[in-house]
Amino acid sequence: MSVWQHGLFLLCVGLATFTQNLTGFAFGLVLLGLVAQFHLVPLTVAANVVTVMVLVNAAMVVRRWPRLPSPLPIAILLSSLVGVATGVWLLSLLSDHAMNELRVGLGLAILVCSSLLILKEHRRERISTSASFALFGWLSGVMGGLFASAGPPMVFHMYRQPLKREVIQETLVLLFAVNAVLRLLLVAAHDSFDMPSARLSLEALPVVLGLTWMARRYPPRWSPASVRRVVFVLLLVAGGCLVVPTLMTLVRSLQGVFA
Repeated sequence: MSVWQHGLFLLCVGLATFTQNLTGFAFGLVLLGLVAQFHLVPLTVAANVVTVMVLVNAAMVVRRWPRLPSPLPIAILLSSLVGVATGVWLLSLLSDHAMNELRVGLGLAILVCSSLLILKEHRRERISTSASFALFGWLSGVMGGLFASAGPPMVFHMYRQPLKREVIQETLVLLFAVNAVLRLLLVAAHDSFDMPSARLSLEALPVVLGLTWMARRYPPRWSPASVRRVVFVLLLVAGGCLVVPTLMTLVRSLQGVFA
């Protein structure tokens, strides 16, 4: 990477950190979307950086076990661990043989998550079953393994529950931490955490810590609706820039076949 590419990467990290502080979960999606759009580093390297940053953030925040009914935390964590293993396996498979498919998958995931941000919250009257939490935990794990962005499925599910915001945040932060630890162990065991991943993680660390500290000390006075709109547009652009070029290439290829 050249000097300007390193600078652009840190700018992407800063934008992703700002988004994370506004939404609580979008760091990985924004960073991966921007990195992929500008072709700065391979998605596998960027996902490793996201994993380290999520783990560092969780280490600063996690203080206690989530105050959920007793079966739910276990169901969430165990299913998410299975999902992480599945996602890492898919990543190793796709990154070697289907990079375009991986980019489209990431783009579609970003588009879906951007849509979730503007949906109105419809809270349930009673808490969902353990099976539903396990399902969303598994989906979050798969996204965490593939893109180091485990948040959106479980965020969507948790915020529909009749739970206090503190309980939701405790659960999500612990889920992110557990997923990040397992993902880091798996990629290290497969020799997928290379020197570029380590160097870029060290570069990103001061930016993430500094902006997070500033956001906590001087929180932006934006309304929740404004936050959702801004992040929705950002994610929509990032996801569309990944999906549209690949689909246009596919359409041109099909036109050539049937011409």
